[in-house]
Amino acid sequence: MWHQSCYVYNIYHTTFILPTCVERLKMNSVKSLGESPDLHRIPSIYAYSINSTVSPASDLHDEIPTIDFSLLTSTDPDIRSQVIQELDIACKDWGFFRVINHGVPESLMNMVIEKSREFFDLTDDEKKEFEEKSVLDPIRYGTSFNYKKDEILYWRDFLKVIVHPEFNCPNKPFGFREVLLEYSKRTREIAKELLNGISTNLGLDPSYVEKTLKLESGLQILTVNLYPPCPQPELAIGFPPHSDHGLLTLLINNGVDGLQIKHKGKWVSVKNNTPNSFLVNTADQLQIFSNGKYPSVEHRATLNNAVTRLSVAVTNGPALDAVVEPAHKLVSEERCPPAYMQMKYKEYLEMQQGNRIVGKTCLDRVRL
Repeated sequence: MWHQSCYVYNIYHTTFILPTCVERLKMNSVKSLGESPDLHRIPSIYAYSINSTVSPASDLHDEIPTIDFSLLTSTDPDIRSQVIQELDIACKDWGFFRVINHGVPESLMNMVIEKSREFFDLTDDEKKEFEEKSVLDPIRYGTSFNYKKDEILYWRDFLKVIVHPEFNCPNKPFGFREVLLEYSKRTREIAKELLNGISTNLGLDPSYVEKTLKLESGLQILTVNLYPPCPQPELAIGFPPHSDHGLLTLLINNGVDGLQIKHKGKWVSVKNNTPNSFLVNTADQLQIFSNGKYPSVEHRATLNNAVTRLSVAVTNGPALDAVVEPAHKLVSEERCPPAYMQMKYKEYLEMQQGNRIVGKTCLDRVRL
């Protein structure tokens, strides 16, 4: 059994596994750990809450902005202008919004969820060939975030696939490749149009972001997150507070709640009450490029003890060799000096993904 040769101790009637088994635990997926028939307490290496204060979240899901993509792409300049203004408010005030009427078939979105679930249902030996070795591996399967450096492990297994500028995909399950290829194209088109609107709101040419950050060869990573039921969800966490490294992230899930975002210093639970929609959040490269006008939003994943939550996030970023800095037209040494240093996106990505993830500390490293 996974806990053999481990020592246990009890604090406040809660049994934990001592760190003598840490290395063996790190080799396991949370899915296989959670399926252990005698697992009633979490191992101590997953005990997040005794090391960090997890504040409760409020429920403000009805106030989360909604962007109608069909109006954003309207040929009527007045309609488009109105939605672009709504996009500006959503990015400034929330850094998070829903996108509806986007044109992606609901059947395709459902199939992405289904095929992703089938991947995690593969045997351990089948998934083992995709185990991560480096940050920029085209296909990475793993657990936690960076298990080699994480002091506390997160109750999460993941699959990360680079789907652009070169398309990659696991060869299992059957049909996964075709589904991800079409989905990555569709979400890339949505991200591009949203960034065109954001570019306009910054007072730039609509294609300025696209051209300056080389979005034609921009990095697009599809990440599937699996959060199995946890016997003590109040003590563990699926993923800690963090911001994303790219420009915009598009998210869907299997209908199970667990996403929380930070809004005006408070945590807000995001409910799955809008069918066939994307949840979109601003990320670090957009904060840098906009010189802080559009801050990246912190978010986290919480757990439950009943059902598995599965989410699919598509991170859309600049080209790996693009140098990201505040847009030249937005800064001046006298009135609005640059707030961030320039850095290649590849260097930023490696810096964030290769270390422990703690809030927006990675972004803080490039502040001037």
